[in-house]
Amino acid sequence: MDLLEEKEMQKERVAAEPRVAQAAANQIGRAVVAAEPAHDLWDDVRAQLDDVASRIGLDPGIHAILRQPERELTVAVPIMMDDGSIQVLTGYRVQHSSARGPCKGGIRYHLNVNLNEVRALAALMTWKCAVAGIPYGGAKGGIRCNPKTMSQTELCRLTRRFTAMILPILGPRRDIPAPDVNTDAQIMAWMADTACMLQDQATMEIVTGKPVALGGSLGRTEATGRGVAVTTRELLRHTGRTLDETTVAIQGFGNVGSAAATILNEMGCKVVAVSDVSGGWYDPRGLDVPALCRHIDAHPQHLLEECTVPDIEPISNEELLSSKVDVLIPAALEHQIHAGNADQLCAKAVIEAANGPTTPEADAILDERGILVVPDILANAGGVVVSYFEWAQDMQCFFWEEAKVNRQLERIMVGSFRKVWEVSEARDVPLRMAAYMLAVHDVAAAVQLRGIFP
Repeated sequence: MDLLEEKEMQKERVAAEPRVAQAAANQIGRAVVAAEPAHDLWDDVRAQLDDVASRIGLDPGIHAILRQPERELTVAVPIMMDDGSIQVLTGYRVQHSSARGPCKGGIRYHLNVNLNEVRALAALMTWKCAVAGIPYGGAKGGIRCNPKTMSQTELCRLTRRFTAMILPILGPRRDIPAPDVNTDAQIMAWMADTACMLQDQATMEIVTGKPVALGGSLGRTEATGRGVAVTTRELLRHTGRTLDETTVAIQGFGNVGSAAATILNEMGCKVVAVSDVSGGWYDPRGLDVPALCRHIDAHPQHLLEECTVPDIEPISNEELLSSKVDVLIPAALEHQIHAGNADQLCAKAVIEAANGPTTPEADAILDERGILVVPDILANAGGVVVSYFEWAQDMQCFFWEEAKVNRQLERIMVGSFRKVWEVSEARDVPLRMAAYMLAVHDVAAAVQLRGIFP
């Protein structure tokens, strides 16, 4: 995406959402100025793979296979708007690898969606599934749009048309979508219903993250945030810190950030700062997390703006990132921690709840400063783990109690953290490198064992 195109998209956001969109545009503008050079997430993901490949002696042929997606689909998505006009939007579905099983990954609706972003996120899903040890490969999809300006009927028509366009490459044993940025259980219900209608058969297992009434799993909504909280607890345990002496700041208070805040608060951590695109709040004594969650649940756009919780101070996203806390959890979009602000972080550890929130330059700065970073492919794997549980339950038509879902999620997250920590210690590498070394090794082994068709 070039700068002119980004400015045009910012203008569209401002026109549609005067107050919230202007805050977002300003934040993006500041980040572009501060972070040099500008990053393409796909370039970062491939550079990380190249580094890992050299460290583990990866076969050059397998390296070349893993360096590009297996399949990419770009589609035009025409929809009839409520006023009778027609808009044609662009959608994508990328399947990075099916070496370890069906492809798995979310669908996002956002103005910044582009092919390279989707490629990168699909590859990250491949590594994430491998780190968690679940039998999936990675995929990702999205539509470039502003869902905040669309009605429910427009979103429904958009989702159904997009599903019809990518349906030839979907399937419960081929590629299983899930919710992501600006999509939710209702979007997944529309996707599943569209697939059922067009295929004239019940295939609700074609997506995960569905409403429980349609075969969704209990515990799925909070799964990513719960996984982040468990990962945070395990890092504290391995570094000799207790939960009740730990302060936390969370950037991004959507589904993932709010769930992580709630569970960490219940564990005994003191959540002192939270923010979203509309701004944020800070209280060194600890925020009233349940009150904040009630506010966003009642807000029309599920934002923190106009929060009336007494005795707390407003804080910007930039101020939150540099707040003096023990643990910083970026749970918004990618590249929020960059070369322009990495030296200002005061946290002792960063738990990446978002996908790709730290640029490579920032990662090097944080490592040099001794700030531990738990990478996204480990920290935010809880969502895909419980999506796997949902898929397995759907395929068997046998559903679990929520307590079992949470127990199994914790088992996998704790085991995955332990494996990554042990490799980090044994190889004397940062946690990110340890996680990638494990993931790439396992995916490469699957490719090697299967052989090259024909």
